Amino acid sequence: MTLITRLPTSPGTRHRQNLRGDWVTAAKPFKPLTLAKAKITGRNYQGRITVRHRGGGEKRRLRLIDFKRDKHDIPGQIVSIEYDPNRTANIALVVYTDGEKRYILAPHGLKVGMRIIAGAKGEIELGHALPLKKIPVGTPIHNLELRPGKGGQLLRSAGSAALIQSKEGAFATVVLPSKEIRLIPLDCYATIGQVSNPEWKTLSLGKAGRQRHRGIRPHVRGTAQHPGSHPHGGGEGRSGVGLVQPKTPWGKPARGKLTRHRKKYSRSLIIKSRRQSGR
Repeated sequence: MTLITRLPTSPGTRHRQNLRGDWVTAAKPFKPLTLAKAKITGRNYQGRITVRHRGGGEKRRLRLIDFKRDKHDIPGQIVSIEYDPNRTANIALVVYTDGEKRYILAPHGLKVGMRIIAGAKGEIELGHALPLKKIPVGTPIHNLELRPGKGGQLLRSAGSAALIQSKEGAFATVVLPSKEIRLIPLDCYATIGQVSNPEWKTLSLGKAGRQRHRGIRPHVRGTAQHPGSHPHGGGEGRSGVGLVQPKTPWGKPARGKLTRHRKKYSRSLIIKSRRQSGR
């Protein structure tokens, strides 16, 4: 997968970069595995805005992804690799020998016609899902479970991959992309390989309109606002933040305050936190 730059025929195309779309093998998704996606525009179940600067965007359909990979010991074949507007990674449509079709996260390098399988009897090949106790140390993995049978919760975005560092007792030591080292039960499933679309972070949108198509609205810097609307506002000229530490629009500390619950169930399974200040 390579990046495409266009001739600067307009200001929007001057710095725009796209991914070459030759990996797409199906123009439309398999409709029985899709649902209508309601636009919540950053609001919670009470209708209150919890994520600001969201709204608009193109109409989408939600693809039902098989994160559990619980169809054990039944081989399947990749029939298409598709674009998913709801995530950064690509997805692949799998047809199993019993006729059932499912979407999975497409690993980097997966091609149409390849065969995959999930289960403890599977081989260490790209796209196969196995429990951690069957995966050798040093193998790149993604779509990792935190609890056996719950389904993949970690390593699902484009280009993500973790490494199994060691195994001891009932746990495997896994090094995550954030450099966090965590203990994962050996019965948890993971998929072999790296998530597809690793070049996604190098894209350049080129113009603000592409963000609006994605449902992201503009936001104004705090230092550019009035002091009555933001703690960073006010001052003569470009005065900067003007505080010992930055604050949110509501006056709360914006950085440095630990928000993770001290008694979270998985706290004891974290060997090394991704934060330098601690857990």
